[in-house]
Amino acid sequence: MFRRTALSAALCLGLGVYVAPTHAANNDGTVVGRTTAGAVVTIKDPNTGFERTVTADDKGNFRIPFLPVGKYLIESTKDGNITAQASDVVVTLGNATTVNLGVKELEGVNVSATSIITAVDVTSTESAFNISREELRRLPVDQTVASVALLAPGVVKGNAGFGGISFGGSSIAENAVYVNGLNVTDFYNRNGFSEAPYNFYQEFQVKTGGYSVEFGRTTGGVINAVVRSGSNVFHWGTELTLEPGNWHSRADDHYTADGSRYLTSGEDRDSLFKANVYASGPIVKDKLFFFAMYEAQGDNPRNTDNYGTKLYSNSATPNFWGTKLNWNINDDNVLELMAFSDKKENTADVYRFDYDTKTRGNKIDEVYTDTGGKNWALTYTSYLTSNLSMKLMYGQNKREAFQRSLMDIDCNVVSATSAVPRPDPNTPVGCASNTSVAKRNDDRKQYRADFEWKLGDHLVRFGYDHEQDTSDYSRYYPGPGALYYNVYTANPGDSISNPAGGGVIPPGYYGYVRARRYEIAGTFQTTNNAQYIEDSWQITPKLMLNFGLRRDGFDNKAADGASYIKMDNMWAPRLGFSWDMKGDGSTKLYGNLGRYYLPVANVINIKQAGGLLDQRTYYAFGGWETRTDAAGNDYYFPILGPQLGGVDVSQGNGTVGDLRSEVDHDMDQVYQDEMILGFQQMLSSTWSWGVNATYRKLHNAIDDMEISATKQCGENGYIGWVMANPGKKVTVWGDTNCDGVADGWVTVDTSKEGWAMYDADGNYLGQRGWVKPKRTYTALEFQIDRAWDDKWSFNGSYVLSWNRGNAEGPVNSDTDFDDTGRTENFDNPWVNYGGNGYLPNDRRHQFKFRGTYAITPHWQVAANLAVQSGGPVTGFGVGNPYDATNYHSYYVCVQNCDSPVSEDRIYEKSPRGKYGRLPWTYNLGASIAYIRPFEGGGQLRVKLAVYNLLNQQRVVQVDQDLQTTISDQTNPTFRQGLGFQQPRFTQLTVSVDF
Repeated sequence: MFRRTALSAALCLGLGVYVAPTHAANNDGTVVGRTTAGAVVTIKDPNTGFERTVTADDKGNFRIPFLPVGKYLIESTKDGNITAQASDVVVTLGNATTVNLGVKELEGVNVSATSIITAVDVTSTESAFNISREELRRLPVDQTVASVALLAPGVVKGNAGFGGISFGGSSIAENAVYVNGLNVTDFYNRNGFSEAPYNFYQEFQVKTGGYSVEFGRTTGGVINAVVRSGSNVFHWGTELTLEPGNWHSRADDHYTADGSRYLTSGEDRDSLFKANVYASGPIVKDKLFFFAMYEAQGDNPRNTDNYGTKLYSNSATPNFWGTKLNWNINDDNVLELMAFSDKKENTADVYRFDYDTKTRGNKIDEVYTDTGGKNWALTYTSYLTSNLSMKLMYGQNKREAFQRSLMDIDCNVVSATSAVPRPDPNTPVGCASNTSVAKRNDDRKQYRADFEWKLGDHLVRFGYDHEQDTSDYSRYYPGPGALYYNVYTANPGDSISNPAGGGVIPPGYYGYVRARRYEIAGTFQTTNNAQYIEDSWQITPKLMLNFGLRRDGFDNKAADGASYIKMDNMWAPRLGFSWDMKGDGSTKLYGNLGRYYLPVANVINIKQAGGLLDQRTYYAFGGWETRTDAAGNDYYFPILGPQLGGVDVSQGNGTVGDLRSEVDHDMDQVYQDEMILGFQQMLSSTWSWGVNATYRKLHNAIDDMEISATKQCGENGYIGWVMANPGKKVTVWGDTNCDGVADGWVTVDTSKEGWAMYDADGNYLGQRGWVKPKRTYTALEFQIDRAWDDKWSFNGSYVLSWNRGNAEGPVNSDTDFDDTGRTENFDNPWVNYGGNGYLPNDRRHQFKFRGTYAITPHWQVAANLAVQSGGPVTGFGVGNPYDATNYHSYYVCVQNCDSPVSEDRIYEKSPRGKYGRLPWTYNLGASIAYIRPFEGGGQLRVKLAVYNLLNQQRVVQVDQDLQTTISDQTNPTFRQGLGFQQPRFTQLTVSVDF
């Protein structure tokens, strides 16, 4: 019979009982260790009755995989006699717990002390940190999964308007998120994920590098979470979260140099009320358990548009439900069902707003937004033998995105830069409140099989992972003609960016208008599959080697179901080692090498193979005319002057062409190689420290390129827009005999050729190739940790890093371009020529500190501080000194810019980071909590947390367009702030648990 004995770290060492985390599966944990050879090792969860027995091998080694997260009792017996016991053995998510059970008799030992898990991980080669729900409840951490991930060293917020988080220099579109083994990552654009409420999760693991071969489809980081479960004891509780609007500090308004307000934030307000109730317990004691939660939210933010002429009053109804069922069929077979719904409906009432008087006018529109969906996963675990275990999982992840408004038929969207003057700044431009009519339903069906087989000193893990990702999509702009009007400033004679040519501002006009029509619809599917195998070889008691190999396959399909981007045999080797230097688990040296592949997002299926119409027509801007909407409200609409050049349909003419001409036949995959070398040491039973160095190198990019010439036919070999690897050989269906008809496969070495250069008179100058994409990340990371002992805890980290290259990844955050895999970086060779430097996610210095202190058993204070240096600021131009191309570039015109002869213009290089860096940011959170246990069980917890306590509102994003036309004029909004830190807000959480 198990004895409930809490062993301190010192006693553990004295009895030969050592506890440390190591590698395990992705939605549970493992216990491994050593005991007497041939001994029977039994582990039991006293809360559920779950019990598992294995026999140690002839060296005394044992392993018990696929254990639910929790606390266990463990004992070793030989010939019917107990040889060792341990209690409060903590199994954490994605790790193993090493328990070396000595042979000393434990009778008579009576110890009562806090159980502390040793912080050094002597058998793992990955970079990750775990944090439980209870730890998070002690800290001032906002109630989002992203906020948890940001606690990890090297993880920063994306600096663009589309948000997201960046791991180790990667872009925001390269991460993966799992809940109970189910992949819930957004596969349409890879920017986001399905998310349950904070209180639904039991534990998080954040993997920042070196993760094993069972994880793939990411070149960034992994967020791994497991939800709460029931036990033999019935529990219930409730939690209220309050964020009244008047507990939020007012955001600052922002003004141009001449005093004009361009960003109105001072009237923005946010209020939040959340109430959840949960219950858990046995359905059949020791066999069948449940956990269920329901959460109702009242989320009522309001905000103005940038000019302060419209007020949006939002009302969201995100009523969440989630459940977990666990069935211990017998000691060798377990079945688990996890399900939740994160569906959310938001209605935004749109009103006229007078900023000067702060009064709300007539209602002019309603905008409806639906997001989220239902998610579930069924997992079966079977312990086939003492040394062979199996886990099977099938699940579904659904996400909806549907936006529309009442005024979609009558109102076009109009947008104007702040430099464009208006007769009355209080009169809005355009009457549309909704920027697009878009509907998307994403449906992921996933199944996987994972096996573990212990063979002496070798642990062999292997498995199969399959996903079918389907997007049903439609989108168009609201208003007559389905057109979106953008108004820009310019001077007579300026050349504008119009790929169809002829973009010169005529005399008498001081701006131009781009009228864009954008339409697409269809159903698109991608199939991803992978097989993996891994061998962890314990060469000696101190040295472990890890060999892994993963094979990925990606198959992106067009609307007709035919494959058009299909890549197989992506072999991803992983190699690691861990050296327990002293043999006592207190000090280790570790390292790993690995390769990771990134799939092509579904947005590429839709835009490349879905009949996209992206029609752009340019006009001289003739000023504003006043119109009246259906509600009787006045608004400004641009007067269209002469058309400037032709109609540009280069990005999509509404038809699906011959995809053989639009996709490289021999395209290489996007992959990243990573190397980590680290050291970690226990300083005492509670203190540990560590240091590691990381190097990452991204190989290849898959992006759209306009191939306008070939080696065989020169300028007459125009092919068009092609998804390919910039700077490499591209093979597409094209014109082989220069008669203007595509008749065979053509290979273009895009490192040397593929782009036809012309002068201002249209004379062909020859060909130019593309630079190859480059991205490297080098970092040195320091950490120190003090474990919680019911009195206090502390964690601190510092990361010194360099993120260099000419390509951030599949999105561009410095130019707010979030169409994953279709950036402007490689549209033509000059866009990225000379673009090597520090990338947008480069944060040279990052400091993170967090800790909790118990003043008394009932009162706790805590703090969470993040300090980081700002990212680089670049000044982008639109032309170049090599041909007449008028598009995004790292060159600005400084002389003779209005000359119609491009050779007369004089350009100056404007490299990455030339204009310094964004300011350092400081974000301090603080909290105070009151905890009161109830007699007979249960607890009251009240926590007041303040986020951004110092109310820092520093700029985190600026306009980096130094020039918007080929002219000697600097964009008046260059370096103007576009994004700022969220103002201070206060959150009160009251929870009662029984």
